[in-house]
Amino acid sequence: MSTLNYQQQQRQCIVDHAGIIPYQVAWERQRLLVKQRIKDPSLADILWLLEHPPVYTLGTGASLDFLKFDPKVDPYEVYRIERGGEVTYHCPGQLVVYPILNLRYYQQDLHWYLRQLEEVIIQVLKGYGIQGERISGLTGVWVEGTKVAAIGIKVSRWITMHGFSLNIYPELDGFKRIVPCGIDDKPVGSLVEFIPNIDFTKVCQDIYLTFADVFHVKLIYENN
Repeated sequence: MSTLNYQQQQRQCIVDHAGIIPYQVAWERQRLLVKQRIKDPSLADILWLLEHPPVYTLGTGASLDFLKFDPKVDPYEVYRIERGGEVTYHCPGQLVVYPILNLRYYQQDLHWYLRQLEEVIIQVLKGYGIQGERISGLTGVWVEGTKVAAIGIKVSRWITMHGFSLNIYPELDGFKRIVPCGIDDKPVGSLVEFIPNIDFTKVCQDIYLTFADVFHVKLIYENN
């Protein structure tokens, strides 16, 4: 049996820019893509950009104490999923990005991967004249003390799933029903607060082009 060579090389990464996808559908597709790549690690990486209808997700060990509603009674869609981190909220106007990458072709280091995702966001914000910041001990990106991007990942045999969300112009009321990411002393905001005429499609393009630069991949476009 031949052994796959994970030497440094430029990976191909398929950009799939979808629209609004129900969370359950996206979750199932991610798991299928990961399963396929565990079976055949030579498959191309994928960068999936989309939005979700209103939904709450909790990481594997997330505390229900950070919900300000009863998931058994209140009519909100809630999923406990296999990523790390606490509870977060997705809704239209928020860009969700799911990279399905084989980290054997990059670095087998989860901290490195998280910092790279943050770097993609920070560089995109810089292009709009906005200073994105990291906060020591936390994961995500902040602007003037307001969290605009959340990150939560899962890695199986070095294949990544889940990813990050960037608030472009979502309806923020949904965040009031939770303690976002378990952080109760820092507000959640969106880019439209800093760039009133921000264009969602342009931000999507900036994200995948910057992702290509940061991760040194060659983009292949699908559904664009």
